[in-house]
Amino acid sequence: MDPVLSITVLSVVLGALIALVFFKSYFSNRRSEVQSIAGPELQPDHKKKSVKSSQLNSRKHHNKTHSHASDKDQSKKHHPLDVNTLKGHGDAVNGLCFSSNGRSLATACADGVIRVFKLDDADASSKSFKFLRIPLPAGGPPTGISFTDDSSSIVVATNALSGSSLYMFGEEKTTNETKQQSKPEIKWENHKAHDKRAILTLFGATASYGSADGSTIIVSCSEGTDIKIWHGKSGKLCGSVDTNQLKNHMAAISPNGRFLAAAAFTADVKVWEIVYSKDGSVKEVSSAMQLKGHKSAVTCLCFSPNSEQIITASKDGSIRIWNINVRYHLSEDPKTLKVFPIPLPADLTNLHYDRLCLSPDGRILAATHGSTLQWLNVETGELLDTADKAHDGEITSLSWAPKTIPIGNEQKMVLATASVDKKVKLWVAPSLQA
Repeated sequence: MDPVLSITVLSVVLGALIALVFFKSYFSNRRSEVQSIAGPELQPDHKKKSVKSSQLNSRKHHNKTHSHASDKDQSKKHHPLDVNTLKGHGDAVNGLCFSSNGRSLATACADGVIRVFKLDDADASSKSFKFLRIPLPAGGPPTGISFTDDSSSIVVATNALSGSSLYMFGEEKTTNETKQQSKPEIKWENHKAHDKRAILTLFGATASYGSADGSTIIVSCSEGTDIKIWHGKSGKLCGSVDTNQLKNHMAAISPNGRFLAAAAFTADVKVWEIVYSKDGSVKEVSSAMQLKGHKSAVTCLCFSPNSEQIITASKDGSIRIWNINVRYHLSEDPKTLKVFPIPLPADLTNLHYDRLCLSPDGRILAATHGSTLQWLNVETGELLDTADKAHDGEITSLSWAPKTIPIGNEQKMVLATASVDKKVKLWVAPSLQA
């Protein structure tokens, strides 16, 4: 063999042996270094997993505890007079009213739909009330609602940029054998009822005083200074008045259709009498009297069920009950029967009520301020109960059912409230011995 080749082969073999020894020693050292570095971390990592596991279990336990606490808080927040919530509205509920027989409750929602809940003889706490949907024509949202001559006819006020409108929906009487319920359709409509001014409130009453023929009279109050009276069935304009005051806040009509009263951000309340002809139609609307006694603007008012008294609430922090059953033709002035302080917390910046409504027996006054609902004893002025957060937003409307409604095995007076929170709630009347 060539000596040169032998030397070359030997050199390669020796080099390979030396490289093998070197790399073996190198990787052995690296392994020990990795073990020395990783070793102390392995145990803490197990500890971390253990800690994380215990934290997770603790968190789960904490969440369960919080959930139970939240449930308890919710149960605490539920007011004992709150008997039901009518859901399903897609937007703020701006108005509501009961039919004269108390079997239907109509709501006006900003989603453009009128809903008529059929209470009939059902328990007020029932969760399965049937209701009829009445879509409104395209335009502005509804701001007020009132039943007319029966529970199947409804007048609705809407506001749009072009002005306010009134629609009357009525059902066609059908005699078919299928007995399918026909959907209400528009019987009459009046556009620009108050020109371009919005309608603030809408109230109806059965005209039963004097020679009135028992028809429903509708009163619409604009944001300006005008108030108009409409015939519920025909839509005919029967009369109008101008308060000649700064700006209207609301107007109401007495249950017998005789008197009309307006709160217009002044301390005095003007009252008009609706005079009827022998044929039962409205003859004229004449000035009757003024209620003077408040020291600041009157924000709301309501009539008693017998139409002989008016209850007013003012920014002066007081409630006044007036006797309007006087001979005003002989210049006899209305008399202040009682004066009560408004029982709201004294730390409120505006100590006043937004809305008033008197129970059908004339003994309990329901009043609202924002989302707060209160019940007062009309005889003594005593605060019977308060729901501080009756709704999750401002209460927009309230109305008592004209007749008692079944709740369990008892017949109870029921109050309905509507709010911007998209809900309508039913409340049972508090005990007068509260």
